[in-house]
This record gives sequence, structure tokens and C-alpha cells, in this order.
Amino acid sequence: MRRGGSLARQALLVRVGRRNSETGRAATATRAEVIYTGPEPVGSSPAVPAPVAPPAALDEESVPGTIPLLPGAHTMARRASFALVNACTLSSLGLGLLAIFLAMEGQPRIAAGCLVACVAFDGLDGALARKLGVASPFGAQMDSLADMCSFGLAAPVVVYASLVHEVPQSAAALACALVAGCAAIRLARFNVSPKDGRFFCGVPTTMAAAVLALAVLIGLPLPGMAVLAGVALLAFAMVSSFPYAKLARIVKLPPWLWLLPVVGALLQPRMTFVLVVATYLVSGPILWVRAKRA
Repeated sequence: MRRGGSLARQALLVRVGRRNSETGRAATATRAEVIYTGPEPVGSSPAVPAPVAPPAALDEESVPGTIPLLPGAHTMARRASFALVNACTLSSLGLGLLAIFLAMEGQPRIAAGCLVACVAFDGLDGALARKLGVASPFGAQMDSLADMCSFGLAAPVVVYASLVHEVPQSAAALACALVAGCAAIRLARFNVSPKDGRFFCGVPTTMAAAVLALAVLIGLPLPGMAVLAGVALLAFAMVSSFPYAKLARIVKLPPWLWLLPVVGALLQPRMTFVLVVATYLVSGPILWVRAKRA
């Protein structure tokens, strides 16, 4: 009886030991899964993930898909040159805004003088950008926006202020709105079109604004409706496909051709201005016909 009881007690101890060992293995496996969830390499201990370092600060040139404001090396000299060029662009914008204020105060001639200064600064910023080597897509877009404000908005406002007492207000407003709309189309088309080193496609907005400003500044001896017709013609010339020579080609004309407008400006400056502008506007269709025949 004692021997049978000892045998039963040993069998019970064996079953309890097996159950405890299985429980221990399950706990160990569970603890291993908590520490390392991936497949365990053969012959190595479970790997612990390394701590992730915080992302480093990114500048505008290291972020994919961004265009730096100033391409190339960012030295102090190039930064100063870049700031100078953009200061000229902002000066043109500020003078255009001043021209609007002066036109609203009933001083269109002084406002026209501000527009002439806008034209000067607009030519200066491009020349400086090329000479100093800081031309950039940002500068081109900024120049285009400043041109729209100064030449596409300020110029027609000044023209409206100078003609509002001579022609019907609705006619003056329509002609000036036409100038603003055509200037926007002209600038947008210029930004997306391939560039030609010899000719403009249509009259550039800068030249159109210069013509309008000088017309107000010198006071043309023409009826108000005739001036409005010229304003509308100039607006359509901006969006035309006629080729107009750039200034670099105009200055290369024979000297005797320059003598005629110089003498005319001394004798009859107003009529000489009208003839010079009309000749330039007619030159576009003439060049277009010659190109078609060639």
C-alpha cells in the first residue's frame, strides 16, 4: 500500500513538473515576442531597434521641388547685388503706386513723370541683374508683377485722369480697361513664350506705358477722341503677333535716320512724337508682311 502511494505521488509530481515547464516556455516565448517581433536570425540574439535621430533642418535648396530665390553661391556680395536689383524693381512698383495717388488727386502730368521714372527703373533692374550675374526666375516673376502694377494699372489710371474732362467717362473707362486687360495678356504670354533676341512679339508693356506717359506729359495737340483711338490701338498692338524691333536693333540704325527725329523734336516736339510712335506701330505689320513673303 505504501509502495502504491509513493508511485502515485511520483506520477503526480511528474505531471505538475511538465505543466510548470510548459508554462515557463510559453512565458519565455511571449517575452521574446514583446522584445523582438521579427524573425530571429539563426545563431544570434533578438535585435533591438536603434533609436531614430530627429530630422535635420532643411534649407530651400535641399528640399525637392523648390527653386532657390538666388541660384548659385550665397556670398555676401551676391546677396547684396540681389537685394539691389530687387530694390530697383520695388522702386518701380512704388513709383507706379505714387502715380495712381497723384492721378486721383488731379495731377496727371506729375503722375506721368512718375511713370517715366518707372520705365527707367524697369530697364535698370534687368540690366543690373545681367551685369552682376544674379538673374533668377524669382526676379523675372517679380519684374512681371511689378510691370503689371506700374504699366498695366497705373498707366491707364493716369490716362483716364488726363482725359476724363475731355471725353465721355464711359469711353475713357473702356479704353483704359482695354489697356489693362491687354497688358495682362501680353505679360502672361511673354512669361511662357520662347524668347527672340531680335524682335518682340507685340509691343512690350514697358514701351506702351512710356508712350502713354509721354503723351500725357507733353500734352498732345489732338482731340480727346483721337487720343482714345490711339490708346485703343496701342492696347491691341500689345497683344498682336506683329514683330517689333528691340531697342538694341533700333540704336543700330544709320545715323542719318536719327537726325530726322532729333531735328523734329527741336522744331515740333509734339508732332514729332506722334510721327515716331506711328512709325513704330506701323513697322510691326510691315515686318510681318516681309517675313510672310520671305
